Amino acid sequence: MIDAWGRLLRIALTRRIVGTSIRVALLVGTILNLANHWGAIVGALQLPWFHIAVNYLIPYCVASYSAARQELSNTERE
Repeated sequence: MIDAWGRLLRIALTRRIVGTSIRVALLVGTILNLANHWGAIVGALQLPWFHIAVNYLIPYCVASYSAARQELSNTERE
C-alpha cells in the first residue's frame, strides 16, 4: 500500500503533471474565488486569505491525483 502511494506521488511530481495541475488550479481556483469572494475582491469585505488559498490548493490536488492515477493505471496495463 505504501509503495503504491509512493509511486503515485513520484508520478504526480513529474514536470508534465505539475505543469498541467498548476494551470488547472489557476483556472478553477480563480473561478471559485470570483464566485465565492466577489465582495472581498472588489473591496467591500475583508479578504479571507486562507479560503482563497484553499480554492487553489484543492483543484491542484485533484488534478494531480487524477492525472497520476491515470498514468499509473496506464503503466500497469502495459
